[in-house]
Amino acid sequence: MTLARLAARHGVATEYSPSAGVTVSVPDAAVVAVLGALGVDATTPEAVAAALDAAERAERERLLPLTLVRRRGEGPVRPPADLPSGTRLRVTTEEGAVLTGPDWDRLPLGVHTVEAQTPDGRAATATLIVSPARVPAPGRRTYGLLVQLYSLLSGRSWGMGDLGDLRELATWAGRTHGAGFVQVNPLHAGVPGAPSDPSPYRPSSRRFPDPVHLRIESVPEYAHVDPGRREELDRILAEAAELRERVLGKGALIDRDAVWDVKRRALELVVGSVELGPGRRADYHDFLAERGRALEDHATYQALAERHGPHWRGWPEELREPRGAERVVRADPALAARVDFHCRLAWLTDRQLAEAAAAAREAGMEVGIIHDLAVGVHPEGSDAWAQQEAFAAGMSVGAPPDAFNSRGQDWGLPPWRPDALAAAGYAPYRGLLRELLRHAGALRIDHVMGLFRLWWVPEGSKPTEGTYVRYDAEAMLAVLALEAHRAGALVIGEDLGTVEPGVREELSRRGVFGTSVLWFERDWAGSGRPVPAGEWRAECVATATTHDLPPTAARLSGDHVALRHRLGLVDGDPERDRAADAAETTEWLGLFQRLGLLPEGAGGPRDDAAEILAVHRFLLGTPARMVGVWLPDAVGDRRPQNLPGTWDEYPNWRLPVAGPDGQPLTLERLAASPRAHALLRELHTRTDPENARTVPPGARPV
Repeated sequence: MTLARLAARHGVATEYSPSAGVTVSVPDAAVVAVLGALGVDATTPEAVAAALDAAERAERERLLPLTLVRRRGEGPVRPPADLPSGTRLRVTTEEGAVLTGPDWDRLPLGVHTVEAQTPDGRAATATLIVSPARVPAPGRRTYGLLVQLYSLLSGRSWGMGDLGDLRELATWAGRTHGAGFVQVNPLHAGVPGAPSDPSPYRPSSRRFPDPVHLRIESVPEYAHVDPGRREELDRILAEAAELRERVLGKGALIDRDAVWDVKRRALELVVGSVELGPGRRADYHDFLAERGRALEDHATYQALAERHGPHWRGWPEELREPRGAERVVRADPALAARVDFHCRLAWLTDRQLAEAAAAAREAGMEVGIIHDLAVGVHPEGSDAWAQQEAFAAGMSVGAPPDAFNSRGQDWGLPPWRPDALAAAGYAPYRGLLRELLRHAGALRIDHVMGLFRLWWVPEGSKPTEGTYVRYDAEAMLAVLALEAHRAGALVIGEDLGTVEPGVREELSRRGVFGTSVLWFERDWAGSGRPVPAGEWRAECVATATTHDLPPTAARLSGDHVALRHRLGLVDGDPERDRAADAAETTEWLGLFQRLGLLPEGAGGPRDDAAEILAVHRFLLGTPARMVGVWLPDAVGDRRPQNLPGTWDEYPNWRLPVAGPDGQPLTLERLAASPRAHALLRELHTRTDPENARTVPPGARPV
């Protein structure tokens, strides 16, 4: 009982409910390990009693919490009401203004500092976050494309899709088809070295983008490479062309490491041989000043990883933390030059992200580019090295056992410490959001439930032997609303799977959109049948699939069931599973038929183009304010980009967009596809305000 009280004080669960009416007790060993990662000794009964006494005493003596949250639009903004009589308060705003009066309604939105002093001399300091009540809302209803950028190669790509391709895709989709957004996978910096982890959801740094996405020819200095080095550059271009041909013409997988090798050599040639002009140099220096210490730390990690490998825990001791590494860099000109090189790459990538965002706006997109925030970072990467105090050592984020995975999940990502975030006024989180929102029309947050709680798995334990740790959701959402407001960006939460009661409702109150996937929208608590289109929620992105699910053509054909059985990912009888899947698909298709959503004359056992069109007509018949089209669905691709539960068994994150026959399609061929044009024309017709009045939901457009 004492351990449970101590755990509750620190937001650590001692039991959880995987489903309604079911409660599972967390092993004491897991609770003790998690408390230890939070700096709380609970290894003996005496230690537990002492820690609980200390926590309760600190609570009694506390003047202010570490972080205060106030929201505009939810009543007056007032100081804490439970302070001792005569306590003096002083607020210093983030702009440096000082407020000493009682009227906090004059405080601007922002992150401020509160100082309290009692008549008996006690003092405390806290961070005050004044945020909007909600994140920005979209304008008109719109649709857009969902794509894993690396998978979309054009005739100019160097073996994987890049930011030039994103700019072209946004311009084409916006101008030709009236699309309102393009959502891409996380473009976070990957862990350096080869072989690298191809997953964009296990990055080295979430704060900075990966220069592997650069379009080299679009770097302004590229055109000014010294003629004496053109031969060297031509050899690199030939290698890049071969990488592209291997993927598009020879059936090879996307090789991120090979792409980065040729791009790095090209960038070293360009950066090393071309001086920046005065205007460009001024822009670069402004970028360095704006990004500050965070960029310097990231670039230092990149430079040290080149010399010592990416696993920083094995580096020489003086390099295992940023300030010690800083001293080493100052004394080593060669290392300092590499730090500057990586700063330069961050700047170049940032500017190309800005160009893609501008292209989307100029193409008339309602939202623009939607960037993706992964749930965590690699334990040996840049962020984990630079922000060690913010991460829980010896812990990994995952998921408890559920109906879909009886063994639970361990994602190998160290979690943020909620106590460290609060003590820092949520500065690591604020800085992360600000970086990601620089060039985003919206931000998608993977596993958005992590703003409320995360499943922590102690190192060396099974995923079943973890527990939930709670975060201050009020503060996390306030920071999110503040930064989204400053950027004028929407926020979309990936809220699929097991969601704690009340979470979706709170996210909705704060204006955070959800994610609704067709195949999951069933009345699970009742009939089990598909939820009628009119009963879907409005504040969501409605889509047929995601990067972790089968493409719609594979879902309709049952190919995804055969694939999972072939790879040994599921037990049971394959024929029974295929029959159950076919019955589910038939039920959906029957609904589409009754609603008149299948095109006239559609038929045949594998008319999947007509069926995919019907799927999206159904989505358009829901109230969803945003409808997302998985870009491979537009051309009938049958291969999933990622198959959860596999590693080497399946080429996750390495497949180019392809047609129904599995042959890769370039961006140019995709843009010319009659099949893609037919689907996107339908979406444009039904979301364009000029046409929406004449095409009632569920009806065939005339």
